[in-house]
Amino acid sequence: MKVIAILAVSLISLGSFAQTTTDKAKKDVKTEATKSPVAFKTLKIERAEIPYDSKEPFIFEFKNNGKTPLIITNVQTSCGCTAAEKPTEPIAKGKSSKIVVNYDTKRVGQFTKTITVTTNASTEPIILTITGKVLPQEAPAETPKTN
Repeated sequence: MKVIAILAVSLISLGSFAQTTTDKAKKDVKTEATKSPVAFKTLKIERAEIPYDSKEPFIFEFKNNGKTPLIITNVQTSCGCTAAEKPTEPIAKGKSSKIVVNYDTKRVGQFTKTITVTTNASTEPIILTITGKVLPQEAPAETPKTN
């Protein structure tokens, strides 16, 4: 009889402890979700067909959702065929800006390139991606021969 009573008390205690742990875990998950201080409209820009030697840039727009001015400290491209221009001035709280990326479209074919953005708002970098396909250069039209 003593064994059954001890076993029952143990099970009840264990059940209430498990319930407390589960409730606490649920609360922790909800409080961990925070708003990012830098909000990009998109992290990836895709272009299916890009004319050879096109000068059209890829533009990544973002907004400073933080409480202090945002400084883009570094923008690093994944190769020399891609160049990026970052804002030189701090972006005030609530204001927007952009990062302009140019790809060398004299390189025919499919490509995927990344741009790593470092800011004063986070220790984690932001990864932007451009992807597309550069079409071959069109052959010049032949002029009719006159006799």
